[in-house]
Amino acid sequence: MKIVALEGQGRENMSKSAVKALRKEGSVPAVMYGGEKVIHFSVSAKEVRPLIFTADFKIAELNIDGKVYRCILKDKQFHPLTDDLQHLDFLQLSDGATVKIEVPIRFTGAAPGVKVGGKLQQNMRTVKIKTTPDHLIDEMYADVSHLELGQSIRVRDIKQVDGVEIMNSLSIPIATIEIPRALRSATAAAAAGKK
Repeated sequence: MKIVALEGQGRENMSKSAVKALRKEGSVPAVMYGGEKVIHFSVSAKEVRPLIFTADFKIAELNIDGKVYRCILKDKQFHPLTDDLQHLDFLQLSDGATVKIEVPIRFTGAAPGVKVGGKLQQNMRTVKIKTTPDHLIDEMYADVSHLELGQSIRVRDIKQVDGVEIMNSLSIPIATIEIPRALRSATAAAAAGKK
């Protein structure tokens, strides 16, 4: 599990002018909920980059005024025109409390359909799961080593992990071996030649 350590500064002043001043000095206002109380704080915009601009699932270890919290990023807001980071929402991880998160899907094995000229088309990049902090995982795996041309692999084919429940519909296709147009034309021409 990848962990990003962040330094946060607690904030009391929630006024618009205080938030504007924070952003001007390169900080991002943030909130953390899920614990005993809601904590308002700010973090450096540069420090949170590895947590935001990645396809990987990571846990944040927030040090706010000397106290360390384990949490996950739940939401991020960007400015509609400048794309500057405006606000972050974190969910504190509490032992035994279930959390819903999205983790990336990774493929294992080599598909025979790809070896004969097909293309692996990924339809879903992430899967929504429900689990507790002690069973947290950062990715899930699906084996594609049996896929031939035109075949699909579905959510139900993702390798099950103890303590982790998949929230997506099990019948949704996550990847398909597409038949390239050139291969389709060659197959059609060969079939027409046999007639």
